[in-house]
Amino acid sequence: MSKSTHHRPAAVRFILVCVLLDVLGFGLVIPVLPSLVGEFAVARDSQAYWYGVMSAIYGVMQFACAPLLGALSDRFGRRPVMLFAITGLGLDFLLMSLAPSLGWLLAARIIGGATAANFSVASAYIADVTPPETRGKAMGMIGAAFGIGFIIGPVVGGLLGAENVRLPFYVAAALSLLNVAYGFFVLPESLPADRRAPFSLARANPFTALKGLVQLRGVGGLVWVYALTILAQFILHSTWVLYTTFRFGWTPRENGISLFAVGAVTAVVQGALLGMLLKRFGERWIVVAGLASGALAFLFYGLAQQGWVMYAVIVANIVGFAVGPALQGMISKNVDERSQGITMGSLNSVSSIMLVIAPLIGAPLLATVSHLPPHDWRVGAPFYASALLQVASLVFAIVHFRRKPVDASSARVADPHPSVS
Repeated sequence: MSKSTHHRPAAVRFILVCVLLDVLGFGLVIPVLPSLVGEFAVARDSQAYWYGVMSAIYGVMQFACAPLLGALSDRFGRRPVMLFAITGLGLDFLLMSLAPSLGWLLAARIIGGATAANFSVASAYIADVTPPETRGKAMGMIGAAFGIGFIIGPVVGGLLGAENVRLPFYVAAALSLLNVAYGFFVLPESLPADRRAPFSLARANPFTALKGLVQLRGVGGLVWVYALTILAQFILHSTWVLYTTFRFGWTPRENGISLFAVGAVTAVVQGALLGMLLKRFGERWIVVAGLASGALAFLFYGLAQQGWVMYAVIVANIVGFAVGPALQGMISKNVDERSQGITMGSLNSVSSIMLVIAPLIGAPLLATVSHLPPHDWRVGAPFYASALLQVASLVFAIVHFRRKPVDASSARVADPHPSVS
């Protein structure tokens, strides 16, 4: 990689704006999607189950398509693949805004999941234009863009949803169209033709991609750490709005404000503090301390009897918000430049599998306890499951760091996802 490619702040700003606009769209619909599902599934247990099905089908499609789009970006460049994916997300939002039935919503989620790999392509884009020694911090910038999107999106979505539950979906679709126009006219290509890799369907197979990722020397074990912690987070994500509605009687407006708090802390940690933390303590310390902090946070979420406790836990779990970028940076540094797209797509597939599994755990747990009084400690069952998963992730991380010291210069391989003829 040339020195000039290492330092392209304009390109980084472009990609962060694209990510920000996408996350604004997601943030707008998060507080109101359960309410939209509730238009067709009135009972609490039915609403929890169907919301879980929506999350699961989205994850299935993302798992199947993320390595494919990542491999396509390695072959044809990041820019065209991102534009295609953003267009698909816009169509997803538009279809949900018009949905007359649960079947329509499922169809929209299928399209959205199939094109949701733009975040992994964005990560590959950042890897294209940053040197390995600063890549963890750069991945944190994507996390900061996520955070800013969640600062603005859920609050606006909650306020709009209080007027009309479908209005946030129209606004999200409009933001996607704006994002496509922005990318078309402004976003430069980050992957030169001489660094592109041949495409093959075998290489883009999600199971082949995952196998190659797990076998990556030096960091393969961290994939399991990443998978477990993502599963814990997605159980929280898939039950948060319904849980706070059942537990505290929160409306879309109040849920939007709570997600605003999550976004604010994410932006501060990953945008302002992560570089300092990485420099002072290193990636390993951040991973271990963050996983421990996250386990406690999940436990206290489940035990909370007052809504203000949720905000206190969000703020206290500062280090927990830095775990994802630290793990991504460690893995990215051990991958050849020609394979960043497929590797980030493979990590996205890990996330997608967890996105499938999470509602299959969280939704039934929440449905089972939904009939209990709001103050009953058992109502927090989904978050207790997340706490246990986070503890398991912490144990795996400690074992991995003791057995396999990570050295990017010696561990890097040419391609963790070789073509299969």
